[in-house]
Formats: sequence, C-alpha cells, structure tokens
Amino acid sequence: MRHPVSRLRGRALAVGLSALTVLALLPSASAGAADPYKWAALGDSYTSGLFVGDPAPALRDASRDGCDRTTGAYPDLVDRELAEFPPGRSVQLTNVSCGGADIGDVVKERQQPLSPVQPPGGDPANWPQVAPQVQRAGLDDTTDVVTVGVGGNSLPFAAVLAKCAELGLLGRSCQEYYTNPPAGEESIGQKLARVQDEYIEMLAGVHQAAPNAKVITVGYPAILPENGSDCTRLDMTQLGMVRAADIDWLRDSVLKPLNQTISRVSSFFGDRYVDLYTSSVDHHVCRPAGTKWVEGICGDAADHWPAALTRPVRFDCSLLGKRITLVHPNAAGHANAANHVERAIRTALLGR
Repeated sequence: MRHPVSRLRGRALAVGLSALTVLALLPSASAGAADPYKWAALGDSYTSGLFVGDPAPALRDASRDGCDRTTGAYPDLVDRELAEFPPGRSVQLTNVSCGGADIGDVVKERQQPLSPVQPPGGDPANWPQVAPQVQRAGLDDTTDVVTVGVGGNSLPFAAVLAKCAELGLLGRSCQEYYTNPPAGEESIGQKLARVQDEYIEMLAGVHQAAPNAKVITVGYPAILPENGSDCTRLDMTQLGMVRAADIDWLRDSVLKPLNQTISRVSSFFGDRYVDLYTSSVDHHVCRPAGTKWVEGICGDAADHWPAALTRPVRFDCSLLGKRITLVHPNAAGHANAANHVERAIRTALLGR
C-alpha cells in the first residue's frame, strides 16, 4: 500500500493544484485549536455505500436506521483523509445519506428505509421512517460544507433499468417504451423535466437550511459502457437481459442527461458540481472484475450483504457465488469518488 503522504502528493500533482492549495492540504500546527469545520453528507445509496466496508453504525448497534451507510463509502474515506491531513483545522462529518433516498427525501419528505441487513423482526418494511436529511444532519448557519449525491431514484433509474431487462427478455425495446409510453407512465423526457424541477426545489431548500455553506453536488459515475455491445447479454454480473441498443439508449438518453441536469441546476445556484463520469468511463459495469468500479446485478460484496432478496421480487445470486449488488459502486468506485469529493471540499474550505 502506498504511503499516505505519497498518495497525497501524487493526487496534488495530478490535478495541478496551486501552491496555496498544496499548503492547505498539509497539517497545520494550529489544526484542532479552533472549532471544526462542519460537513454534512447527504445522498442516496451511491453515497451511503451499501455493501462496501463495514456497516455504519455497526451490526446490532441500536442506532442503526436501515440506511445502509458503510465505512467504505466515499464520505467515510474522505473523512479519514481530512482527519489525517486537516485543511487548517479539523472537519466534523455528519453523514445522513440513505439507500433508496430520492430528491424529496433530502429536504421535505420522511423516508422509509428498506435495508435487507438485519431488519427489525426480519422484515425490511419494519424499519422506522427517518426524517428528511437536512433535518437529521442539523443543517444551520454554522454548517460549512454540504455534499449531496441524489437524483437517480427520482427517475427512478433502477426501475427504468429493470423495465429494460424485462422487455429485453421479450425481445422488445425499452427505448420505444419510454419514448412512447403507455397510459400512466412518464416518457423519459417527462421524467428528466420533473427531476430538474425537484432538484431546483431541493437545492433551494439546502441553501435555506445552511445559508453560509458551500454546497457541492455529486454526479453519477459511468455505469454503462460507451458501446452497449461491450456487455455480455444474460450475464448477471453485468446487466443481465438488457439489449445492447437499450444500453446505448440508457447511457445517452438517461444517465448522461441526468448528470447534465444536476450540473446545470448546480451552476444556476453557483454550486460546485463533482463530475464522476469522466474519470470512470473505462471502469463501467461490463468491465472484468478488478477493473470495474460498478458491480452488476449480481456482484462481489461484503459478507453482511445478502445473496438473495424476496421483496419486491424474488432474486437469487447465490448460484453464481455472488451477492445482490443491483448495479452499485464497489470499493474502487467509492475510492474514485472520494478523490474527487475530497478535492472539492478542500477547495471549498480554502476561503472559509
């Protein structure tokens, strides 16, 4: 393993940080003497970590809330780097990200967590609802930095992907389905327009709750390849039954526009957008194990994570020797996110 100082120097050189920024990365003699910077991490499962690292809080801890935060998620990775190399003074992290969160759950709605890991009474539906994330994080005028990674569940991306797999099994196109949807279903254009409106409302709420904070929004990585034919159809460690043409459509008409929406709204508010897509293009879900930064429908995960689910549908990856990962970042994906988010936080704190 590389020494932390070597890793830090390499990171600084790679991004061409100014001399002032490099100085800010180094420990200060007065670090810890003043009140710590306050950082709140908000977001969905791409922030909380799900199956990477150890559960946080730990298994059987009475404070577990069903949100599936883990010690391998990028907020915890960044927190450890900031503790080792404080940006002038220490940083206090409050991480309230929650698997399954949508945009509304950040500011105004109570969320029903559905973690399959040791749920009360053995049923994920028994988790108590949790308050909106800005409330649980205690955002106020003393908050210095807020990071927020959310939006995919509001489309919802997972349901669109599942519909593509379902239709792919029948030899049908999900592009056609979402371009000319049946009654009661939004087109993809309508979904993206709604997400934009919700994201605007959400960021306005975050700024209202933390008026003095620097707000950093985090986009989604390159989940899908630049060529859908790079995926092996029916391979459940990739995207299963989704057809190559639909993978291309999902990339260009769903994932990229979602990131563009987040970036555009962030710019409107004067917030910093963290692009995870560009750095992860060669590490999509259809790359080999050890190269991919996103696990497939079935994938490699920590021992506490289940190999099978019974709700909302019965699904079992145990025959493959895998666990249910449902197209989420693995440890390498979170490490990449941590590098970018850490840099954004340090930059945000330079002027504090």
